[in-house]
Amino acid sequence: MKKTAISLALLGTFFVNAQSIKTSIDLVNVKDDKVAVTMEFPKMKSGDVKFHFPKTVPGTYSVDDYGRFVEGIKFFDNKGKELAFTKVNDNTYSLKNSQTLSKITYLVNDSFDEEQDTSKHKAVFSPSGTNIEEGKVYLINTHGFVGYIENMQDVPYQLIIKKPTGFYGTTALVDQDQSEATDTFTLANYAKLTDSPLMYSKPDYITFNAGGMDLVLGVYSPTGKYKAEDFKENLEKMVIAQKKFLGDMNTNKKYAIMLYLGGLTGPQIKGFGALEHHESTSVVLHEMMPKEAIDEAIVDVVSHEFFHTVNPLKTHSEEIHYFDYANPKMSQHLWMYEGGTEYFANLFQIQEGLITKEQFLQRISDKIKNSKNYNDTMPFTVMSKNILLDEYKDQYRNVYEKGTLLTMCLDIELRKLSNGEMGYRDMIRKLSQRFGENKPFKDDKLIDELVSITGYPQVKDFYNKYIAGSQPTPYAEYLNMVGVEIKKQETPPMFWFIKNPEQTGYDEKNNTFVFDESSALSAFSKSIGFKITDEVVALDGKTVNVQNIQEFIGYAQSIKEGQNVTVTVLRKNGDKTDKIDLKGKAVLEKTVLETLEFKSNPTAAEQKLQNQWLTGKK
Repeated sequence: MKKTAISLALLGTFFVNAQSIKTSIDLVNVKDDKVAVTMEFPKMKSGDVKFHFPKTVPGTYSVDDYGRFVEGIKFFDNKGKELAFTKVNDNTYSLKNSQTLSKITYLVNDSFDEEQDTSKHKAVFSPSGTNIEEGKVYLINTHGFVGYIENMQDVPYQLIIKKPTGFYGTTALVDQDQSEATDTFTLANYAKLTDSPLMYSKPDYITFNAGGMDLVLGVYSPTGKYKAEDFKENLEKMVIAQKKFLGDMNTNKKYAIMLYLGGLTGPQIKGFGALEHHESTSVVLHEMMPKEAIDEAIVDVVSHEFFHTVNPLKTHSEEIHYFDYANPKMSQHLWMYEGGTEYFANLFQIQEGLITKEQFLQRISDKIKNSKNYNDTMPFTVMSKNILLDEYKDQYRNVYEKGTLLTMCLDIELRKLSNGEMGYRDMIRKLSQRFGENKPFKDDKLIDELVSITGYPQVKDFYNKYIAGSQPTPYAEYLNMVGVEIKKQETPPMFWFIKNPEQTGYDEKNNTFVFDESSALSAFSKSIGFKITDEVVALDGKTVNVQNIQEFIGYAQSIKEGQNVTVTVLRKNGDKTDKIDLKGKAVLEKTVLETLEFKSNPTAAEQKLQNQWLTGKK
């Protein structure tokens, strides 16, 4: 019996491999910072073939055109003869009468290097991008390396990674061979392949169990400043709190975290954050960050990605379930997928005791303030459905601001209606029980489903007014229900380049001040022709650098109304960057600061609802 069982297993493995798309990624023979990929196919069912690379991928909401990083592509028949093809666009290749197609080869450039030159394209967000640093590290978001044949997305993939000696691959996948030279993985289909990132580097990883879930954390730190072990305590505490918060909504038994820390040498990445997957997340932060800041980012950013295991990875609409990589159709419900997830990432911290009530309130206050940089009357469903279009994409980051606030207000509304018995988390739990990873809901029927599972038609009224409608959300009204009031204070007139100075960033490479592209320009900046993409080099000859930032800000605060001012900026001009002086008379502006405070004498009803909101208890 034992011998027969082994033979059947081998036969089954052979059958799967014979019917799968064998894909090899060669990390050993890297040439000119390019990696060779070979794809071998089972027999074609159709003579006409379309081969695609993704235009965009799940979890991202931008057009990235991953095919533009591919070069030297060749198509071969089963006798090794090259086949003629037509390049339709950056992502798509067409072949006629190609029943004999057997193999495709090509080279892949990484996206990290492009982040320094965005004159032709908007850079790919780093955590969803690719990185090739020969002998150091390879960040393999598989959607950036592997394509698919139209109508063959459901064929299994056998992924083979040829790895350099001594390198370790951090991934949630299970290696199926014993070779030190290769790792081999089998994926059920193309969607599972793109859901499975890997990071290869010299071994620096830890494995441990937290909350009943096996974790692996792999870290790439270019100077060796940090080790994986440095982050274990913080990560373990976070995961235990998350698993407790989610309860039966999360069924993960394993999870992998790939933490890439960018350095002062190598690719100068700009897109810090993370990208979610069912069993893993790829995270990009900066090595210059203090450990406390990285720990905080892990709690805020990685927890956000882990909460995506609920929404939209396991509970989602048909647009996500049947994702079209070549011509993606977007869902209306970013308010829930991203806004609701970001709300969870903050709510669990107060409910599980990781932050104080005051810290939680400050985060909500910041989100109210940040949301004012966006169009507050644009229906969220319309923005979400059309997020890939140019006229809507600048509103995207509001999903983390107003999207969070919308779900907060809905949470309070539900608790008010149910006398504290039901909140947003309870609603999402019921939604996940009705639908799941293999059972999507219809995008335009979600609100009806939410009314059905909550039993409150008022949920639809809320949705139609504030999510699908154009009415600004009355935050003060909802916060008042939980014993929180908004207080306003006017600051003295001051000089700066944008209306909200807190949205100023610092570029270490250029020693410049940079600004969030959603920020509103100050009246002075508008008067001198300043652009939000300009980088401030100097103010009246006083340059910006990390050592004198406070001195620079102090000088800016000393500027008087009507004073002659010269701002030196770096401005992109096609393929080059110009340094120019912008001159004008200073305009000082007052800023009205809004802060949230707990009422000193809330009513009994307000205090009760506040307690239920902040503790999650009924």
